[in-house]
Amino acid sequence: MQRPAPEPAPRPERDSAPSPSAGGAPGPSPRGEGDRPWLAAYADGVPHDIGPVTETLVDLLTASVAHYGKKTALEFFGATTTYAELGERVERAAAGLRALGVSRGDRVALVLPNCPDHVVAFYAILRLGAIVVEHNPLYTARELRHQFEVHGAKVAVVWDKAADTVAGLPDDIRPDHVVSVDLTRGMPLRTRLALRVPIARARTARSALTSRPTARGIVPWTRVAASRRLSRRVPRPGIDDIALLQLTSGTTGVPKAAMLSHRNLRANAAQGRAWLPGLHDGAEVVYAVLPLFHAYGLTLCLTFAMSIGATLVLFPKFDLDLVIAAARVSPPTFLPAVPPIYDALARASVQGRVDLSGVRFAISGAMSLPVSTVTRWEEATGGLLVEGYGMTETSPVALGNPAGPSRRPGTVGVPFPSTEARVVDPDDPSSLRGPGEEGELLLRGPQVFQGYWNSPDETAAVLLPDGWLRTGDIVTMSEDGFVTIVDRLKELIITGGFNVSPSEVEQALMLHPDVAEAAVVGLRRAGGGEDVTAAVVVRDGAVFDAGALRDFARTHLTPYKVPKRIVAVDALPRNQVGKVLRRVVRDSLDDSGARSA
Repeated sequence: MQRPAPEPAPRPERDSAPSPSAGGAPGPSPRGEGDRPWLAAYADGVPHDIGPVTETLVDLLTASVAHYGKKTALEFFGATTTYAELGERVERAAAGLRALGVSRGDRVALVLPNCPDHVVAFYAILRLGAIVVEHNPLYTARELRHQFEVHGAKVAVVWDKAADTVAGLPDDIRPDHVVSVDLTRGMPLRTRLALRVPIARARTARSALTSRPTARGIVPWTRVAASRRLSRRVPRPGIDDIALLQLTSGTTGVPKAAMLSHRNLRANAAQGRAWLPGLHDGAEVVYAVLPLFHAYGLTLCLTFAMSIGATLVLFPKFDLDLVIAAARVSPPTFLPAVPPIYDALARASVQGRVDLSGVRFAISGAMSLPVSTVTRWEEATGGLLVEGYGMTETSPVALGNPAGPSRRPGTVGVPFPSTEARVVDPDDPSSLRGPGEEGELLLRGPQVFQGYWNSPDETAAVLLPDGWLRTGDIVTMSEDGFVTIVDRLKELIITGGFNVSPSEVEQALMLHPDVAEAAVVGLRRAGGGEDVTAAVVVRDGAVFDAGALRDFARTHLTPYKVPKRIVAVDALPRNQVGKVLRRVVRDSLDDSGARSA
């Protein structure tokens, strides 16, 4: 179905590969197929390239509202919002944010779990030409302080349970306006009334979802979202405007903000659509069990799902019982998730607790996908589960296993349409590695980011002048283009699908008066992903207490960053210039069996 779109803006010079279009129509190939051996592995119906991007994310939503107005766009605990209602709410929220002073190029922080207001706020910010900055709503004040120092948002739309934390940031970085969102207002009336029943269980459930902020000056979201519709005279964003600052530990382990343009994000949504030609626009049901503040959940749910007119079923967090209950009413047809979620759902299906037979396609990312999980899932559902690869800097998906017989479990697949990949010598990116030889993975395509916010040196370290992105991942590529991850040059830890900077955890541990030094590494776990593990040197006279250190770390770090295991060592290994050798620490902890149960 052809959608109305504005005239395309000029493409950045560094985009040497063609950008995808809204509908994924095949476009001209920039080079011969011999340079891209993986094309032969594409599933039937997948184009080799897709044409130029002609839509911003705002245009994407406008087109879906026009085409699927009466269809359900969002579902939350059974409450539904049609595409027409979503479009109306976005226009009103945009007017409310504009009244708070938000204008083109301003950063607006979102500190929200998955809920309808998260979707509304995301598109309302973009409608004004402003820039979304996503945050984990469970972050501590210390974690949020660093992030707000980086981006300087003037307005923050915040879960009411985190509103006091954001309002309590230091004066020089605190937003001018903190807008508080009550999740329960997006639920059906019967659910809201049940949460107010004066019994212990209801009080516990309600306190987990909402609380009343105590800081002065906090603005309720209901007031912002109830404004009149935005004037049509307010200009829309351009295709090359920055849409999102996605906070990441990047490829060097130092937290920073990746700049993703409307073109980048729209391209990646179109690439995902082209990768799955068996999907039916306007008929799919997508489960948002991944957090929308994470790059993976944001693209697969906030942009990709909206682009195909899907019904997006939102969950504040993954809860097996909630998913089972939702599946009885709105069975999923497409599920982006991570291996532990697939394992939990597959076991529930075998036990007869949930029917997953409607899930035709499932995509796994953020951590390695065990072959055993693929087998268990496909036996339970009859559908396909394929693994993808990406990073925040690629919007995030760049490679995927074909959704067909050519897929190869155990690999992360082949490059997406309009995406190039090569394997090079890590010490000399101009020197190519041959098939089967280990080297650093480089990527190029329309989804590759614009650089790090206010960090030209960090940008230059990973983004080469000809548009190739250094991923920091050591891989092998087969003769026919399938990529297997071997190791990482970067010391970033991936746990539960989230990136953890070792330096950040080390700094938190060293705030404890008994810790003289700390080294934090990731130890691989059998089911995929890594456990955050710390080796510490205690000060003279101090008594090592791993439990007390973990409790201390929880006051400074969000739960997934807290080390699963802390061990005491006499000294940390260092190189000749005194830098701690984390790889040696990791190897020694592996050898000593220092893993969590």
